[in-house]
Amino acid sequence: MLGDILSTIGGLILLVAGGEAMVRGVSSLAARLGISTLVIGLTVVAFGTSAPELAVNVAAVQRGAHGLPFGNIFGSNLANLGLIAAVAALIRPLDVQSVVMRRELPMMLLATVVASVLALDSLFGDGLDRYAGSDGIVLLLLFTVFLYYTGLDMLAERARRTRTLRGQDPIPEQEAVDSEADSLPKSVALMLAGFGGLVLGGSLTVGGAEGIARSMGVSDAIIGLTLVALGTSLPELVASVIACLRGHTDLAVGNVVGSNIFNLLAVLGITSTTGMVSVPTDGIMDLIAVSALSLVFWVLSITDRGRVIRTEGVLLLVLYVGYIVLRVAYQAA
Repeated sequence: MLGDILSTIGGLILLVAGGEAMVRGVSSLAARLGISTLVIGLTVVAFGTSAPELAVNVAAVQRGAHGLPFGNIFGSNLANLGLIAAVAALIRPLDVQSVVMRRELPMMLLATVVASVLALDSLFGDGLDRYAGSDGIVLLLLFTVFLYYTGLDMLAERARRTRTLRGQDPIPEQEAVDSEADSLPKSVALMLAGFGGLVLGGSLTVGGAEGIARSMGVSDAIIGLTLVALGTSLPELVASVIACLRGHTDLAVGNVVGSNIFNLLAVLGITSTTGMVSVPTDGIMDLIAVSALSLVFWVLSITDRGRVIRTEGVLLLVLYVGYIVLRVAYQAA
């Protein structure tokens, strides 16, 4: 069991280091293109920090651990809302832009509902609850829609930057981001190193988590919901904390919301098309918890003049910790 623990710890370290390197590399490239911090958070940072979940889940289904991806994805989304957004709000109140209220938050809720419905095959007389290849295709189609509208935002940002360079608009805040960007060769090197760390870290984490689950008699879903989900969410936590400390709360919000959308539509979609993702018998609790916390976050975002304040961050954190304790106690009973 000691070897499994060391493997898991080593894998998580590689995941965090790889995710951080990838985020820095792709963020530098995106910044040089003149994309706003919100769009960067919704796409580049969110996708980069969610890459550990994808690496872990693909490795898991290839190893036959069909229950771990479910716990990892929904556990990561719970951690994004109840831990990462909460900690970020405690550092600095989160400003939620109107475009996020109108489009990204409803998209996150829609993705959560669709993923929950697709999981409940037994309700429609189709045997065991699971995600199959057809479910993955549906999720990936929705992800394509999300990318389409986000791409329109990127084009609008490019047009605005062109007008700025021609002296037609004031200099935007994004210029400060551009000045911090790494050189092109360094950005590419960081991305490649990050990718390697994610692939190797995902394999080590899955192998160690499986060994721990077997030794302790704990299901793969619970290990994925807690240990692996928290470990693979560390890149999101680091990125959001750094963003808030630097005053870019819109980047932190985009990271959380974008990561949840990416996890549900892209990560779960790709994982389902590469192999079956089984839903544990008590997985309905996780589906309800993610849906409820997503709704709570949406309500908090549209109140108090579009801000998530510190007391609301405490509420999110209490809800998250309370559910994790309840979930582990239910499994142990």
